[in-house]
Amino acid sequence: MRTRIQISLAALVMLLTLSLNVAQAQKNAKAHITKKTTTLTGEVSDTMCGNKHVMKGKSTAACTRECVKGGSDYALMVGKKMYTLKGNAAELNNYAGQRVTAKGSLNGSTLTAESITPAK
Repeated sequence: MRTRIQISLAALVMLLTLSLNVAQAQKNAKAHITKKTTTLTGEVSDTMCGNKHVMKGKSTAACTRECVKGGSDYALMVGKKMYTLKGNAAELNNYAGQRVTAKGSLNGSTLTAESITPAK
């Protein structure tokens, strides 16, 4: 009788371990789904101002840089659509206020830029 209980408990532990391993494998598989590369062309701005920069006496680039220093994220304005722009901060700073073509992975409305070039 005691042996049967021990075998049953061992089988239960193995079943629970297997279930946890399957769940973790599914979670890892979802995390490794490759994101499609997207190319967008627009103006580098910030998420606070978007297309409407309000700092009087400042250029679009200067306003963008000031807003980012104040905690705003960089943004890529494609027409009226705003994409939060993530990537190399120094590179984004260099392109502030300029029209660019950005390539990267899009997740919702956030573009993680892998490359940014001046728009043609």
